[in-house]
Amino acid sequence: MTGEMEKKTQQEEAGTPRGVVLFLVVFLVAAVVLAAAGIISRRHAYNALAERTGVLAAPTVVVKPPKQGSPVSSFTLPGNVTAYTDSPIYARTPGYLTHWYFDIGARVRKGALLAEIATPEVDEQLRQAEADLATAKSNAAIAKIQADRYSELVKTNAVAQQDTDTYVSQAAATAAAVHSAEANVQRLRELQSFEKIYAPFEGVVTARNVDTGQLIDTGAGKELFHMQAVNTLRVYTSVPEAETATLHAGQSYELTFAEHPNKGYTAKLVRTADAIDPVSRTLLVELDLDNRTGELLPGSLAQVHFKIQRVNPSLIVPVSAMIFRREGMQVATLVGNKAHLNQVVIGEDDGQSVQVISGLKADDRVIQDPPDSLVDGEEVREVTPTAGGR
Repeated sequence: MTGEMEKKTQQEEAGTPRGVVLFLVVFLVAAVVLAAAGIISRRHAYNALAERTGVLAAPTVVVKPPKQGSPVSSFTLPGNVTAYTDSPIYARTPGYLTHWYFDIGARVRKGALLAEIATPEVDEQLRQAEADLATAKSNAAIAKIQADRYSELVKTNAVAQQDTDTYVSQAAATAAAVHSAEANVQRLRELQSFEKIYAPFEGVVTARNVDTGQLIDTGAGKELFHMQAVNTLRVYTSVPEAETATLHAGQSYELTFAEHPNKGYTAKLVRTADAIDPVSRTLLVELDLDNRTGELLPGSLAQVHFKIQRVNPSLIVPVSAMIFRREGMQVATLVGNKAHLNQVVIGEDDGQSVQVISGLKADDRVIQDPPDSLVDGEEVREVTPTAGGR
């Protein structure tokens, strides 16, 4: 019996290390499994947190499609009103003003006598020139007689050929002197005709800068009168480049004036500059306005009301959707989940909404109130506006 107990004790002693090893292996496996589970759980939580943080970091935006603009563009531009013809009147002959017949504001017809100038020096020069002409004609007549006589005598060898040639030459020279004297007389007669100053066209006298007895000099140094033709007025205005596609001569537009409230006038577009000003990016146009009633005055300011049929109707977006940067006007649209910045050309701006003429499509999703830091390609998060909110 004692031998059996010893044998059992030896077997237990031999099996003890094997049990410990097995226990340790099981423990280590369990620890590894628990550690892996913890790491996987933390990694998942980290990824979920990062994703959530990224979502929350993306700016939230509200998007709306642009509104369709009217096919007719209506806008008002200031116009400068000028006379159809505007001319200063100067003297062509020196002398003294003896009389003037019309003062400022007078309406005169073409050819009306405005003033008279006394020119005693020109009168005396004309008399002298007429006397010189008479002398030249007498000399020319005598020279012609002698030339004709010698031309007949030389045929019979009664006179020398040289003498004949001399008299023929004298006849030609005196005839030329007659033409010169006649031209001088004509010049002085024309100067004398300038003693009377006539209106070059029908219009109104807007300035009288001389008075009776004043010394008058020739040339542009001293303006005697100033006249303007006002039966038809020219109106000049500059139309933005974006609105010029359908402008052409013959179109009629309404004009209003501050001095004539609640009254409209019709003017016809007659010509354009046919070139865009590279500085202002506008087209200069001229409209003619019938003013035979005399209601309107040159130099006034008109408001020209344009209604232009658009080739491509504009799109309307709120002013708050515009982005103003050094690159120019931009509008942000949502493509997928990213913002895209579009360069646009704008038309009329009423302070609340803006007409976008180009750079935007009707099916674009426009970001309303884009953040100042928004960049092209940035990921954004679209939200639906709540009642009373954005």
